[in-house]
Amino acid sequence: MKKYNLKLLTIILFLVGLSACTSNSESKKNITQDKVTIAVNSNYFLPGGLAEPITIVTRTLSDGSTADCYKIIATSTPTDHTMGPWCPTNISDDASAGGIWMQDGEIYDVDGEFVKNLATFYKDDTWMLYNSETGEITKTTTKEECEEAANPNVGEEYKNYCVECLPSYVSDVTHTYYIPVTPKKAATPYTFSRGGRGAGGPPPGGKRPEGGERPPRPEKRPENSSTMPSSRGLAFNGVVFDAPAPTDNILNAYTLAPFDDAGGHINLAAGYHYHAATGVSKKITQADNHAPMIGYAFDGYGIFANTDVNGKEATDLDESRGHYDETRGYHYHVDKAGNNNFINGLRGEYAL
Repeated sequence: MKKYNLKLLTIILFLVGLSACTSNSESKKNITQDKVTIAVNSNYFLPGGLAEPITIVTRTLSDGSTADCYKIIATSTPTDHTMGPWCPTNISDDASAGGIWMQDGEIYDVDGEFVKNLATFYKDDTWMLYNSETGEITKTTTKEECEEAANPNVGEEYKNYCVECLPSYVSDVTHTYYIPVTPKKAATPYTFSRGGRGAGGPPPGGKRPEGGERPPRPEKRPENSSTMPSSRGLAFNGVVFDAPAPTDNILNAYTLAPFDDAGGHINLAAGYHYHAATGVSKKITQADNHAPMIGYAFDGYGIFANTDVNGKEATDLDESRGHYDETRGYHYHVDKAGNNNFINGLRGEYAL
């Protein structure tokens, strides 16, 4: 009986040890680097969108380690396409006079007819953004009006306005970003919250002086970092891929803050920024018909368009909207433009 118990104890200890080894092996597997890791190519960024040449500095990453990072000071002004228009002037205007709006995964042209029919579109007769006699659309025309109408606590006098903030209002705005030169896979991916800001809300981390560095915006995330940035990455023209626009807040005030055809609009603090990738900004085509590359996420992994040259979406994306191949390493694919979203998280460590 004693020999039997001893044998049983030996088997149990062996199985426990095997389980521990398996667990350790799996843990190591989770942080194993990819066979192919593609470093950030700073030459992809258009010099016209930068306030000064890109440099390399040492920064602390989200896991506490340090790494070489590109320091990118962007002007938030694209040089590869024009900004605007956003709000049409009259309900007789066609689509060329206005931008776009995102609703329930779809893209709509903000032409005069769209503005005219907002009450029907949203099934709410309070909507009335135009003069019924002249057809003239009520929209912001000054920097002060832009700021007031885009305020989340907009007053009654700015309800039923089309909010249009112009490039001249933010001509001296610059932002500093840091992107690891070589992406480093995190032990556990970081997940973005769905929060965002509108045309005139505060930037990540609160209001900052013009020309100041862009601090991370705290986002609560159990079992991972509390310093998650709110923005997703940078386009090659230096314009930021921002968090989803808080369209519900905008609509609740009976205001409309359209995006231009490139998916961008202007925030007085953040400058011009994107809320959707519509294929207008600089892209790098791929020899194998893969979706073109359009920028970098803040962990250094590449960001690619939603579909390939045949209009097909990738079907094997992870929860962050990324996947791996040996040509591009790990990389992301942006969400459809109508979803008011780019990527869902960062698979790698980001600079603090």
